[in-house]
Amino acid sequence: MKIRNNIVAIFVILIIGFIIIPLPPFLLDMMFIINISLSVMILLMTMYVKNALQFSIFPSMLLMTTIFRLALNISSTRLILTQSGKAGQVIETFGKFVLRGNVVVGFIIFIIIVIVNFMVITKGSERVSEVSARFKLDAMPGKQMAIDADLNSGIIDESTARQRREDIQREAEFYGSMDGATKFVKGDAIACIIITFINFIGGTIIGMVQGGSSFADVLNVYSIATVGDGLVSQLPALMISTATGMIVTRAASDSSLSLDVSKQFSSYPIVMIIAAFTLICFCFIPGMPVVQILILAIALLAAGFSLKKKNETAAVAGQKNQVPETAAAEQDETSYYKNIDNIYDLLQIDAIEMEFGYSLIPLVDENSGSSFIERLVTFRKQFALEMGMVIPAVRLRDNGMLNPNQYVIKIKGEEVSRGEILVDYYLALDPGNLTGVIDGIETIEPAYGIPSKWITKDKKEIAEIYGYTVIDPLSVVVTHLSETVRRHAYELLSRQDLNQLLETVKKTGSTLVDDVIPNLISFSGLQKILCNLLKEGIPIRDMETILETISDYAVNVHDPEILTEYVRQSLKRTITRKWSDGGQIRVITLDSEVERLIVNSISKNDQGTYLSLDPQTTQKIVSKLLDCITKVKEVINVPIILTSPVVRIYFSKMLAQFYPNAVVLSFNELNSDVQIQAVANVVLE
Repeated sequence: MKIRNNIVAIFVILIIGFIIIPLPPFLLDMMFIINISLSVMILLMTMYVKNALQFSIFPSMLLMTTIFRLALNISSTRLILTQSGKAGQVIETFGKFVLRGNVVVGFIIFIIIVIVNFMVITKGSERVSEVSARFKLDAMPGKQMAIDADLNSGIIDESTARQRREDIQREAEFYGSMDGATKFVKGDAIACIIITFINFIGGTIIGMVQGGSSFADVLNVYSIATVGDGLVSQLPALMISTATGMIVTRAASDSSLSLDVSKQFSSYPIVMIIAAFTLICFCFIPGMPVVQILILAIALLAAGFSLKKKNETAAVAGQKNQVPETAAAEQDETSYYKNIDNIYDLLQIDAIEMEFGYSLIPLVDENSGSSFIERLVTFRKQFALEMGMVIPAVRLRDNGMLNPNQYVIKIKGEEVSRGEILVDYYLALDPGNLTGVIDGIETIEPAYGIPSKWITKDKKEIAEIYGYTVIDPLSVVVTHLSETVRRHAYELLSRQDLNQLLETVKKTGSTLVDDVIPNLISFSGLQKILCNLLKEGIPIRDMETILETISDYAVNVHDPEILTEYVRQSLKRTITRKWSDGGQIRVITLDSEVERLIVNSISKNDQGTYLSLDPQTTQKIVSKLLDCITKVKEVINVPIILTSPVVRIYFSKMLAQFYPNAVVLSFNELNSDVQIQAVANVVLE
């Protein structure tokens, strides 16, 4: 076992030694035979592997075999020049076999072999390796995102995703290595040509000057040795170059190259039939070998018609089975739904669903090159980091009943929002400080309701110069979906999601979870508190603080609404960070008289407390607030109303019916170091 683990290292050391240590002809013959055998094995391996990663050691093998051939070339050159062309039986046999007594013809054949190896196979393999490496590296980010999308949507598990990522990394490393390793093959071919000329010219000079032989004898001896040595090197080099081209052009498959070739050629027997008739036409050309042509044409016709008949028989059998299978499927479906319990499977609905008109399908179809899935994965990650909640998978469907350019967003099976997209246009948003006006199709941005225009691609740059915010159609859809999910996040927090959040907290604070649930608050009560926070845009990522606050107050307070207020106050740092800007926060305040009216209108029953303000007063307060919002809309984008702690919850519920986008905070929910700037005050006149 120890020798097996170190056999490669020993082999490499021996190769280096062959460059320096003179080898006797017997041992050199053995090494040449090993080199040829190794080259044959490598060539066959490249044809039997299903994908390149199954032969991932190929770049290293390419380097070792190249050094091995060069070492043998040097050893054979030493023997040729010092032993008067006697460099072993392998070289002599190859030389005599090719030359056949004719030095000129033999040299021409040898040169052709060298040129084919160098100019065709090696050059092509080098180019394919370079291009493959570039494309594989460029495709890595997209493949990684596709794996993340499959993982987040539940198509694959974590171990499968990890294996796919490793395969992508190994594939990129393989093709990157191949890009450099092919340079060894190219250099080996050049070195072989140089060594061949050295053997011939050097051997001729040595034979005539030192050996005193005639030119004819020297030419005969050294031409055999030179051609034999070159062929012994070029034959393995040719096989290795072919193997290189084979593996870099090999597409991923479930079978070997031989099976793929036979399967794909047999799928189109008409090709063989046409080729046979084409060969028969050659018989009418005077001087052509009719017998050989007819033999091959008959063989192709027989194979073509045989395969055609076989395919037609298989197709007829498939059609015969199709009707019974369809009928059986219908019967099976009827039998299946006879069981009432199975009908309940039809009642399942998706938490988030998007439906698209047919014109928008390429915009979100990953097979059409869309990055929609990648954008969803990014949004899911950002939302989890920002809000502390993982949104469920989004189901994508096409809907022929929609306008071709429309899409619909559904939450739990019901439509909550829709929009319309012009795929070949850009959306130019008006931020309110334009320096020029551009022509376009008037519209309203679906996520924020901003006045916008659909403009053509050629107007994109001028629109940006004028001050428009220009976004592409896919970004419009993703933004609309993200804002819709944010507004309805409290509806998406299920019991199962809450259980997973608590399991995450248990990894660091199992005692806290066990103390609070269900001893101090029920599972449903905690879910209601978290939903209250999400409904008003408060992140629930700090679950430990939320649970600790509930632990502190749940003994005496059982109303989830009141507990939510205490939790909000404990999350003051989060709330301050979310709505402050540069250490200050601009707010609209309520006059003391307004707050007094609200406090005096708080009533209590068995279900809890509620606001019983009369409709006229409610309408008056809301009208004054909307007037203030209109006056300060240039100063603050999102209206923030600051109230006392006792008023906040009731005023927030009242305002949600009239202006749901407003944010209502209390003084106890802001850090003491934030600067509060009141830009307006709601006063009843």
